[in-house]
Amino acid sequence: MSQSTSDGGIDVASFVEDWNLGRIAQYTLVILFIGFFLAPLETGLMTALKTNEAVARSIPLVPPTGEGFTLGNLRFAFDRLSGAFFNSLFMAIPATLGSVLLGSMAAYGLTMVDWRAQILMLALFLIGIFMPYQAVLVPLSRFWNNIFPLASMITPLFQTLPFLQGYHANLVPLIITHIAYGIPICTILFRSYYQSLPNSLVEAGKIDGASITKIYRRIVLPISKPMFGVVFIYQFTQIYNEFLFAFTLVTGADTPEAPVTLILPAVGASTSGIDFGIRMSASFLAAIPTLIIYVAFAEQFAKGLQTESG
Repeated sequence: MSQSTSDGGIDVASFVEDWNLGRIAQYTLVILFIGFFLAPLETGLMTALKTNEAVARSIPLVPPTGEGFTLGNLRFAFDRLSGAFFNSLFMAIPATLGSVLLGSMAAYGLTMVDWRAQILMLALFLIGIFMPYQAVLVPLSRFWNNIFPLASMITPLFQTLPFLQGYHANLVPLIITHIAYGIPICTILFRSYYQSLPNSLVEAGKIDGASITKIYRRIVLPISKPMFGVVFIYQFTQIYNEFLFAFTLVTGADTPEAPVTLILPAVGASTSGIDFGIRMSASFLAAIPTLIIYVAFAEQFAKGLQTESG
């Protein structure tokens, strides 16, 4: 009996020792930081569910009640952005796939294949990363509109394709631009990953008589899946949220081919002012595709970061 009492006393003492003032202060600080970073998200969500009158007369963090609660903001924002969602995905998905795949190939050629002028080519990729968007806007616009009007050339073809309209051809130059501008950063990210791989994999393929292309397709590509998750998430987020190229190459926010980033600033705005409930609803809806991408590639993303840090 005394033995069990002493054991119980030891357990209580260990529990009290573990939960000392330092640990309590640590957890309190963590909770405060979590609340600090989640407060804007909670404020935006509460605003999205309120009428414009409720937004004006209530505290932003307080949930809507009674007649102040509405789902009309979400319905209105979705109707306004539905076409833009398709445009953005039509632009972002092929642009992301193209830049990620070509970046992987370029990194493989710069890392695991020996040839002349590798350092020079790597330097050109680095220059491409640091070249600002603003420096290429005028040449880019003149090229796609005057020198090589690709959109007008392929518009008749798009009119015959299912699920597409002729105006979607105006997004093709934007897709090619994002691919070209995304290849350098994707190449550098993949190169850092390929440098961590053992050269014995490539040497074993060469001994078996495999070509450079076959080694990439059969050996390097399958083991690059974690890094593909990392780069795909990064590149999709960049392209989907990009504004400057879209603003330059697309005629305007009132055109049918406008992506989400062009339409979003005008949602909820009127001559009487800004409806913040509609504006926040549109912002949350616009973030859903990137959220889905993060969830879909979360496992590969974690493995890729783990591999690169290791």
